[in-house]
Amino acid sequence: MAAPDTAPGRLAAGTIRYWAAAKAAAGTAEEPYEAATLAGALAAARELHAGEPEFGRVLQRCSFLVDGTAVGTRDHASVSLHDGATVEVLPPFAGGAR
Repeated sequence: MAAPDTAPGRLAAGTIRYWAAAKAAAGTAEEPYEAATLAGALAAARELHAGEPEFGRVLQRCSFLVDGTAVGTRDHASVSLHDGATVEVLPPFAGGAR
């Protein structure tokens, strides 16, 4: 199987999936992106939802997965995206295991 093309600056096409409060703020469960990095995908999403001020506030509190792998504290500009990648936008959840 060939490695995904993650050449610097190359725009990749994929899907952003929003969960819980992020989904409500975006007004959609998912949307396509074209970006080379996670930072680029999120910047495009912020621009797309510029008329929804809660979206930007929610995004600041979210954690992110790219193809199921947690981004954690990595700089979003260093997280390369490839064609077909899925970005999951996860706001903090209340509750959880006790």
